[in-house]
Amino acid sequence: MLQLQGIHHIAIICSDYERSKKFYTEILGFKIDREVLRAERQSYKLDLSLNGLYCIELFSFPDPPKRPSRPEATGLRHIAFEVADVEAAIGELNAKGIFPEPVRTDEFTGRKFTFFADPDDLPIELYEA
Repeated sequence: MLQLQGIHHIAIICSDYERSKKFYTEILGFKIDREVLRAERQSYKLDLSLNGLYCIELFSFPDPPKRPSRPEATGLRHIAFEVADVEAAIGELNAKGIFPEPVRTDEFTGRKFTFFADPDDLPIELYEA
């Protein structure tokens, strides 16, 4: 059996590098670990961490295709982040001009969750711990 030890990172391709960089750092609070211009590919690669753990690679490429649908396309459906209090997190997002969907309750766990989108309409879930 393959001995996976965990998820290393999530790679996200954005259409507007500066807008997405601002969103993931200033809105969601990720820390920049490394930023690299890959001139031969006309691409940036931004390594982001959360609470000291490396978790997102943000890429830019010239004219990437859009997602086919939200969120029911084949492939990655959404990314989810754990929060202690969904309502408090929504308040912080609202203060920054982001308005998530109404809070729902997971029918299996009884936990609260909500969705909002990044600048390229990638669904992001906040799930109450």
